[in-house]
Amino acid sequence: MRLFEVLSVLRIRRPELGFGSIRYWLNVVSPRLSSLDSRMPRTFVKELKDGDNVNQIFLLADKQLRANRNANLYLLATLRDRTGVISGLMWNVAEDSVQHISAGDYVRVRGKVQVFQGGLQMIVVQMDSAPESEVDPEEFLVKPQANVGPLLTRLKELMDSLESAPLKLLAECILEDPSLVDDLCAAPAGVKAHHAYQGGLIEHIVGMAEVADRISELYPSLNRDLLLLGVLLHDLGKIRELCWDPTLSYTDEGQLLGHMNIAIEILNEKLLIARSRPGGQQILPEDVLRLKHMILSHHGTLDFGSPRVPMTPEAIALHLIDNLDAKLHEFTRTIADDPNTQSPWTPYSPRIERRLFKGYPRK
Repeated sequence: MRLFEVLSVLRIRRPELGFGSIRYWLNVVSPRLSSLDSRMPRTFVKELKDGDNVNQIFLLADKQLRANRNANLYLLATLRDRTGVISGLMWNVAEDSVQHISAGDYVRVRGKVQVFQGGLQMIVVQMDSAPESEVDPEEFLVKPQANVGPLLTRLKELMDSLESAPLKLLAECILEDPSLVDDLCAAPAGVKAHHAYQGGLIEHIVGMAEVADRISELYPSLNRDLLLLGVLLHDLGKIRELCWDPTLSYTDEGQLLGHMNIAIEILNEKLLIARSRPGGQQILPEDVLRLKHMILSHHGTLDFGSPRVPMTPEAIALHLIDNLDAKLHEFTRTIADDPNTQSPWTPYSPRIERRLFKGYPRK
């Protein structure tokens, strides 16, 4: 209940209070209470429980106005902090009442947590823009599961292990670009799915490279050099496809071209540099063709955004490694981030079209 509503009720029930008393509450007590409220330690999403009353700041990751069966509008909000995400529902809203807030804004939310179909959601009664002075960005910065520095070191080690001198030169031309490397270490690998946090892209690439390195021993017919270089290149376009400050979203270039086409552009740029150096002319046109095919086919099927299906052993291996790393990460992260610790199951996820079994709570 808002302060002015409380005071209205107080005025009705305690008519002996004069307007001077109410004015004192509005001008003196209310600001002090708001200040105290903004300094209270937050309850992170992962700590929320059924029945919790909430009055704190979230990052509005997504905002959708929808209509129910009676054509009444409601707000479906995706609220995030560094520990996870919770859906917020605000019933019977007018379109102009939420125009002042947009995805990417910090918002102060008042509501109550409840269980719905096995998962937690929040019924929101009020949502307003949060003043910058009340926002601590550290509370919303999702950190990678591993330190970026060692990941970059390991990536360079794997690229330095390439046996083909021309392909190793190409890898060096990519990783010696400081601006590209900075973005590679900062970028997420996605907006909503796997590795959707800053530093997620290099974590995804190194995880894939480790798998590629190991299966090359089991399948000696695979060209290890092409497979490892394909791992490095396949999602490299995401450094320009995505933006991440602070909300994860798509750039105009990303929406118009997509990360596969951008990765081809990056490859062409680095090829020009590599071929201008000693030994660069020995980069075989067929190897370049195979690398470009791996980039364009790594989603596996036309239905999932690849303009070509994999047509070489390295291309199908890249697709399967990519899918393995992405799906395992999404499964484990979904289980770890589910705030409802009392249920052995996660809520149904439309993205993966299933619930996940977490296991029974251990005493």
